[in-house]
Amino acid sequence: MSRVQLAINVEDIEEAVAFYSRFFDTEPAKRRPGYANFAIAEPPLKLVLIESPGRGGSLNHLGIEVASPQEVAEATRRYAAAGMSTRVEDGTTCCYALQDKVWVTAPGGEPWEIYTVLADAGRELEGKSHADLDMVPAAANGGGCCC
Repeated sequence: MSRVQLAINVEDIEEAVAFYSRFFDTEPAKRRPGYANFAIAEPPLKLVLIESPGRGGSLNHLGIEVASPQEVAEATRRYAAAGMSTRVEDGTTCCYALQDKVWVTAPGGEPWEIYTVLADAGRELEGKSHADLDMVPAAANGGGCCC
């Protein structure tokens, strides 16, 4: 199974979760501080919301979730053979999950990732906010993946 991922920055995670829960008639598959993702069956979409005050409504990144590390490796080989610059991250913790992924950048600067989730991470953070933990999301401070 593959599905497109859309990761957007939102001003207020609670407001965004409420809206998208109603819009897609489903609850988030995962909630963490300043973060929520929806695994939507129809249309097949992984919608990721990242609380990023001052950047709400902007694109964070795009992705395609695949079923296995082999599919990530195949995509990496295909992109390299096509002359595309890639950045591989195997066994990285991102989006509160252990993942293998490869990144490419579109001509307009849009970051795309092809990734697979190997395991969940951070269950103890469920329902907490950034304020609860006195932390700043990676997207707000220019850090790496924060989806």
